[in-house]
Amino acid sequence: MRKISGPAPAEGLRAHSTTLRSHAERLRRAAGDLHWQGPRADALRAEVEGLAERCATAAGGFDLAAAQLAGCERA
Repeated sequence: MRKISGPAPAEGLRAHSTTLRSHAERLRRAAGDLHWQGPRADALRAEVEGLAERCATAAGGFDLAAAQLAGCERA
C-alpha cells in the first residue's frame, strides 16, 4: 500500500472549514460596507448574506465530518 503525503484527511477538512468561515466573514463584511441604498442594494445584501450562510453551513459540515473521521483514525 502506498503512503499518501500531505495532511491527514481530517486536517484537510478542518482547513476547508476554516477557509469557508473566512469567506463567510468576508462576504458579511463586504455586504455591511456597501454604501448604496434602495431595494436593489437590500436585495444584494440579502443574497450575499445567503451566500455567507451557505459557506458557514458547509464549514459546519466539514467540521462534523472531520470530527467523525478523526474518531475513525484513532480507532
